[in-house]
Amino acid sequence: MREYKLVVLGSGGVGKSALTVQFVQSEFVDQYDPTIEDSYRKQVEVDGQQCMLEILDTAGTEQFTAMRDLYMKNGQGFILVFSIISPSTFEELTELHQQIIRVKDSMTVPIVLVGNKCDLESDRLVPRSDGDRLSMEWGSAPFYETSARTGVNVDEVFYDLVRKINRQNPHRSQRRASRPNKCTIL
Repeated sequence: MREYKLVVLGSGGVGKSALTVQFVQSEFVDQYDPTIEDSYRKQVEVDGQQCMLEILDTAGTEQFTAMRDLYMKNGQGFILVFSIISPSTFEELTELHQQIIRVKDSMTVPIVLVGNKCDLESDRLVPRSDGDRLSMEWGSAPFYETSARTGVNVDEVFYDLVRKINRQNPHRSQRRASRPNKCTIL
């Protein structure tokens, strides 16, 4: 079974923990308790393959930014989360994205962009078109609007990130099967 290291990043209060807990435990965490770092494991099936997801829910507060380089170095895929009711959380993602690109030393890192709190449509301050535009700037990164409260698009975010990782880094057995055997027996 292939393991995946997924990292959830974004500003404080955007719902990173609520998204992660909704995905892992199918429940909504109503109270906000700032995270330092939480790790979750969940076995899922994506496109007929069993996968073990190790999900790192990171701190959104400034005092823990020094730990981000380590998260980014070890992560295989990233979920970048903003709140549709907070423009500053959207604006801060550009810096996070640039940091990921720098740490990974690659322009093609598996990333999914998430606008959380779509159940608060009447309080929306970040238009969906802004998310679409940023997605295109990031090389057509998948963009979802989610609600950790109602579960809208939560599973899709994590499954789509696994698919992106698989497309970019096929599993060793898949690569071996597609490559001709270069050994010649005489």
